[in-house]
Amino acid sequence: MSAQDTIPYIRMYPDGICHVTERLWAKTIQYDDITYQLADDDDKEEIFEKWCKFLDYFDPSVHFQFTFVNLNTSEEQIAATIDIPAAGDSFDHIRAEYTKMLREQGAKGNNGLSRVKYLTFSVEEATLDEAKSWLNSIEIDLCNNYKKLGVNAKALSGAEYLEVMYRMMNMDTMRPFRFSWDWLAPSGLSTKDYIAPSSFEFRTGRMFRMGKKYCQASFLQVLATELEDRVLTQFLDIKNNLIISFHVQAIDRTKAIKDVKRKLTDLEKSKIDEQKKAVRAGYDMDIIPADLNTYGQEAQALLSSLQRKNERFFLVTFILISIADSKKALKNAVMQASGIAQRNNCALMNLDFQQEEGMLSCLPLAHNQVHITRGLTTSATAIFIPFTTQELFQTGPEALYYGLNAMSNNLIMADRKQLLNPNGLILGVSGSGKSFSAKREISNAILVCRDDDVIICDPESEYAPLVLHFGGQVVRVSATSNDYINPLDINLNYGVDGESPVSFKVQFILSLCELIIGRREGLLPVEITVIDRCARQIYQKYLNDPTPENVPILEDLYNSLREQEEPEGQYVATALEIYVHGSLNVFNHRTNVDINNRIVCCDIKQLGKQLKKLGMLVIEDQIWNRVSRNRSEEKTTRVYFDEFHLLLKDPQTAGYSVEIWKRFRKWGGMPTGITQNVKDLLLSPEIENIFENSDFIYLLNQAGGDREILAKKLNISAYQLSYVTQSGPGEGLIKYGPTIIPFRDRFPKDNELYRLLTTKFGEAAS
Repeated sequence: MSAQDTIPYIRMYPDGICHVTERLWAKTIQYDDITYQLADDDDKEEIFEKWCKFLDYFDPSVHFQFTFVNLNTSEEQIAATIDIPAAGDSFDHIRAEYTKMLREQGAKGNNGLSRVKYLTFSVEEATLDEAKSWLNSIEIDLCNNYKKLGVNAKALSGAEYLEVMYRMMNMDTMRPFRFSWDWLAPSGLSTKDYIAPSSFEFRTGRMFRMGKKYCQASFLQVLATELEDRVLTQFLDIKNNLIISFHVQAIDRTKAIKDVKRKLTDLEKSKIDEQKKAVRAGYDMDIIPADLNTYGQEAQALLSSLQRKNERFFLVTFILISIADSKKALKNAVMQASGIAQRNNCALMNLDFQQEEGMLSCLPLAHNQVHITRGLTTSATAIFIPFTTQELFQTGPEALYYGLNAMSNNLIMADRKQLLNPNGLILGVSGSGKSFSAKREISNAILVCRDDDVIICDPESEYAPLVLHFGGQVVRVSATSNDYINPLDINLNYGVDGESPVSFKVQFILSLCELIIGRREGLLPVEITVIDRCARQIYQKYLNDPTPENVPILEDLYNSLREQEEPEGQYVATALEIYVHGSLNVFNHRTNVDINNRIVCCDIKQLGKQLKKLGMLVIEDQIWNRVSRNRSEEKTTRVYFDEFHLLLKDPQTAGYSVEIWKRFRKWGGMPTGITQNVKDLLLSPEIENIFENSDFIYLLNQAGGDREILAKKLNISAYQLSYVTQSGPGEGLIKYGPTIIPFRDRFPKDNELYRLLTTKFGEAAS
């Protein structure tokens, strides 16, 4: 018999349905982890109750199997994930330094061990069409049930299903899985040929070999009447290759109650027989074997659970396969697993002469060939809860470093581009590490995402050393600076969804004039009409010939307003005069700095009170200009607004910020607001959209009032909030889509990059 013949299924279909036996059909769902083991008691209880309801979904017609696989990852695979390849530019020494830091951080955790979790369910039907309808219905229900638990889950396609079995049976090789449905017909091969190991060897009956690996299949004998909810977690914490299979078959409740009552009757008969023996022997008839009392109490408790607590009854088979490179290592691995079983008042029993059945039962096919079961109620089955600690470790080429998981010490690597909405917020009190975290992400993105542009609005003059070090452009905007930005800059891609670029630019000019005039009720209707007319006039030359020298400046708008007959035109022109011919004419110039540089930092610290609001609005428009131009080139633009609350105080800049958060996602823009004032994000329903349109939130130490707001808005538990309560710099919570995990970032100080990132006095680079 070949290795392929050993694999017990008939056919795999591209949609993920597996024909296991003549009448048995299966599908598999892969699901992520959630943080359970370190949650507080109330959260644990809530999750446990939901998990019990999840298990109660299954009726006797559906067999289901949980599969857990621990896979050691090679150093080469880890390096491919975290190492930053050289680019042949002047920053390769920083890439090497950053890579060294990532490796040192990664060594503190266990990223070399990947844990994957699957739920396989099977039904019996005569034909594929009949099975498909049923399986798809179950799949939808299960994914929805996982969603109620806050768990991401997806059904595997046929190719993904095959890859799962390939990885389980080929742990002796690091070769990636390669397969295409188009290869089957020309090659004459079956799907089994692509997933089978080099060999199976079941000779001794005590262990077996799978390729070059030594393996031993065991089953868990549950001896305790009650178990802790950490049993499964303790097995999964074993830092070796490991497969755990947990087969569960629901029994009809009526039948289960009858069986338990029958068992109680048998126990009562045995008890009476023992009492008769005691009387005949002259002993006290109340002295009977302790086991009879124990079994009777357990059976009575089981009957009560089934009748009064409305629990289901399940037959459970727990199989564990230890895997090692040698017989000695295998013996140690089995001893380690046996020790865990003993600590939990269980026994790990070797499947003597059933090694093959044990191995095949662990494949995610929901087909149990080991007929050793233990009857458990819903709550007793749920004690093997499959959730431990949530991780965030993405392996894409643009995944960036965000610290270490505070629970597992594993690296946090994430790519914001993979989020449905990559907009972000970095929130924390002064001194919590907001600017450091932003600069770390910026530098990481510059080194890794080589095609991305970066724009920074810097109100505190903190980012210049970092930007200059990477060859970027620092624009110092002030009344005395010689760096000029033209607020009327435009490009032909400036419009929204096909709208004329001038029509959209007029909206900015109206906001600019409204901010300058400063009237509480805003611009009057006639003023709006006049400004709109003049703005269209001054851009006509550019539309006819779109060259940089034909872009108007503020003085052109001023002159056009002066030419209007309406007194409102004269009024607006007079309000503009100080910004054109007066002492605040810094924005009445053509742009003379390289705003097309890959990295641009707008330093507005020296802008006086009169120009600060105007300057921030102009910079927001420049950012809009850059993002709209990059959109046509399909280039990502990362935008950072430090002291973000300053932009939210005035209606004009706040309105612009809201538009940026709403629209940039479609344009390849990735805005990030950095602020300590969470309450400013909730000033109005419109501004609140910024909060709700941010799938990436980096939470550092929070003030008391802000913690309450965040707990409500982000559904953060009291236990999770402890990570942003009086936490040290670089410690907190990261929200990545629905995932919320605690982190800490102890960035090494003995490198060049740290001096560019830190804002601590005496440590920062000059």
